[in-house]
Amino acid sequence: MTPLSFRFAARELRGGVRGFRIFLACLALGVAAIAAAGSTAEAFRRGLASQASEILGGDLALTVRQRAFNSAEQATLSRAGQVSYSVASMAMAQSPSGDRRLIELRGVNDTYPLTGRVTLKGASSLQAAIAPVGGVAGAVVEQPLLDKLHMRVGDTFLAGNLPLVVRGVLLEEPDRLSRGFALGPRVITDLAAVQKGGFMAPGLPFGVTARVELPAGTPLAAAKRDLQHKLGGLVRIRDREDAAPGIHRLIDQLEYFLGFIGLASLVAGGLGVFGAVSAYLEARKPVIATLKALGAEGQLVRDIYLIQIGLLAALGVAIGLAIGAAAPLLMGEIVKSSLPIPALFAVYPAPLLKAAAFGLLSAAAFSLAPLGRARSTPPASLFRSDLSGTFKIGPEIVGAVLAAMGLAAMAVVTAPTPLAATIMIAGVAVSFGLLWALGWGSAVLAGKARAGARGPLRIGLANLSGPHSAARTASPAIGLGVALLAAVVLIQSALLNQVAEVAPRTAPALVFTDIPGDRPAEFDAAVQRGFGAPLTPKNYLREPFVTGRITKVRGQPVDVQKIARSDRWAYDSDISMSAIGPEPEGAGIEDGRWWSANYAGPAQVAMDVDVARGEQIKVGDQVRLSVLGNDIDARVAVLRKVDFGGFGASFPLVITPSAVAGANLRQVAIAKASKAQEASVIRELGHSFPTVNVISVREQLEAATDLFDRLALAVRGAAAVAALAGLLVLTGAIAARARARTREAAILKVLGASRGQILSAYVLEYGAVGVIAGAAGVALGYAAAWPVVVKVFHAKWSMDWSGVAALLAAAALVAGFGGLLAAFQALSKRPAPALRAE
Repeated sequence: MTPLSFRFAARELRGGVRGFRIFLACLALGVAAIAAAGSTAEAFRRGLASQASEILGGDLALTVRQRAFNSAEQATLSRAGQVSYSVASMAMAQSPSGDRRLIELRGVNDTYPLTGRVTLKGASSLQAAIAPVGGVAGAVVEQPLLDKLHMRVGDTFLAGNLPLVVRGVLLEEPDRLSRGFALGPRVITDLAAVQKGGFMAPGLPFGVTARVELPAGTPLAAAKRDLQHKLGGLVRIRDREDAAPGIHRLIDQLEYFLGFIGLASLVAGGLGVFGAVSAYLEARKPVIATLKALGAEGQLVRDIYLIQIGLLAALGVAIGLAIGAAAPLLMGEIVKSSLPIPALFAVYPAPLLKAAAFGLLSAAAFSLAPLGRARSTPPASLFRSDLSGTFKIGPEIVGAVLAAMGLAAMAVVTAPTPLAATIMIAGVAVSFGLLWALGWGSAVLAGKARAGARGPLRIGLANLSGPHSAARTASPAIGLGVALLAAVVLIQSALLNQVAEVAPRTAPALVFTDIPGDRPAEFDAAVQRGFGAPLTPKNYLREPFVTGRITKVRGQPVDVQKIARSDRWAYDSDISMSAIGPEPEGAGIEDGRWWSANYAGPAQVAMDVDVARGEQIKVGDQVRLSVLGNDIDARVAVLRKVDFGGFGASFPLVITPSAVAGANLRQVAIAKASKAQEASVIRELGHSFPTVNVISVREQLEAATDLFDRLALAVRGAAAVAALAGLLVLTGAIAARARARTREAAILKVLGASRGQILSAYVLEYGAVGVIAGAAGVALGYAAAWPVVVKVFHAKWSMDWSGVAALLAAAALVAGFGGLLAAFQALSKRPAPALRAE
């Protein structure tokens, strides 16, 4: 036999879900956002996994810096499987007309690529395109280089001093993602040509990568361990399971960010869930009172409505899952061909199950409390239409608390960075509490202020201070939505300002690399001719440059596995260094003292504090540096904060010049220049220093600005989901009070109030809610955005006043429009029927 509670619940559900539309919408919105974020991220992960070998270029990729693999290493690699070699370097490309552009030059041997294929236009195959003809090697180049240098297929150009013939346009490389960001257009030519061009000379910043395709059935992990053991720690090894680590981390962070917005939407929409359940139970007061008067226990009453709410919650979650699963599929059909990384769009159960769990926990956290109040309210109170008593501790409240804790715990456990997730969850919880307190305080203040008001303002303040005031019911959700939008807008505008305005003023416009160490004075003269103005320390700096690696700290070998992943960059590969005597301007010293300008004693080093953090290095500690094949034991004399984006000695490590005395170090220089000076100096150096690379920081900043602009709409759109949840809560608050508002309007009409006065009162009431919630949301968004910009990105804070004003105006207008709708709804009925309806 069907339990009595299920029979009563089924009978009531036959009347439809009219009272639960906001309930369903709030749940579906948050669940859809979380499901869409998870499904999209999973599509990218599956896409990367399906093409892991192609992305890496083989099963294993082994890289060495500033040297080639020796014969013994090559023999070891050949025994492991089929091998291809490539070398990567930077160079300046110069067209016959004299135009110049920085390029990423790659030389490959005849076995490249081992997996995947190079897609070209104008050439039948890569090996045919790059083969030397008449002593001149061929090259395939990206279209932007042809556009920049005004060249066509068949033209000859110089890469440094190396002549190359354009034999095709490079469209796609299978291993592009594994190599990361490029400073210039990519050019592929023959490996022997790169060697002939002098790009692999000692001291130059080139890298050689060997890609290995293992025999079928060879265990990947065992092969990797074996090569690590045989080749030693100075060879960086990656396998196909870690083909694009930076992209995997980006996907993880993006999924959590978008999923967190969905979770915040669930929290904001929780008030809508709470309000919808409360309004529904209030409408069922006669039924509940009758059941209790006939002897029904509170548990039966609770179970009847718990079953209904559970079924409707499942429906809301199902709707959200359907939308969240379909959205990535639709996006895949629209933009799949233009995506920068591979994606396999499909319906994946895991992200949908996670989104469903979030939705059900949210529904439980916000709907159980009203059920507890209905269960514990006596029949007499229900017959007096009193369902607004205080909450009492009971199984419903305990269940709501446990569901809320489960919601927070699940958000933390599933996050890529649990600490950051904990901070974000705590921030949302504190913000929600502050907004609720603000709404309650605003209602109290409105009650005190109405004594001195007259006309529509008095009516609006009276409504604002009432027990069902929108300030109490809707302002937390509206404020939370505005807070998320404000945080995104402020972070984005501050970073855009940093990239587009602050950085061009403080950072160099040009970076010159590979300056011959024996011709610094000639180089300075060439730059001065190009600038057409004297060089000063304010607009030009030049220093020696070398790369090295920290191999020992306090006498102990560095164990990279014991260092936090975020700090390994300074220990698992070579980092840039310089040898400087006098203390540079803006050295940023935080501890220790710089050595004298003519110091000639034992080696000392100045270290960036972020480098030191990885091994807890302090002033006075001894470190061993591997530089140019030699080991240098040095004492840490200075810890300093390096401004890597500023105009100064931006090297993680600086050693005393005596430590590298006798080495003919190449040099780097930075300069501030106008666009005209930039073009002039690039052309000038093409004549006298064609092998010196010129990096245009201005172009990189413009590219970053363009990237921010492209991301802006997507990020703001995601954050707007939470604002939409706040709007749904406002709509629910209006709908829940529709009957009471109609009676209020009828009484005001009978007492002589005009339609205009009633409309004005409602617009003032809801408009005030919008202003209060909007202002509080902007303040909370500011509090969240400032530490992200200043502490995480180390950028200069700037305030987007226009964006803030737009958010405030939008919140006020939307809420005011809601008040207008509420007023029109209340005024749509004649007073007599409305007063007789109660």
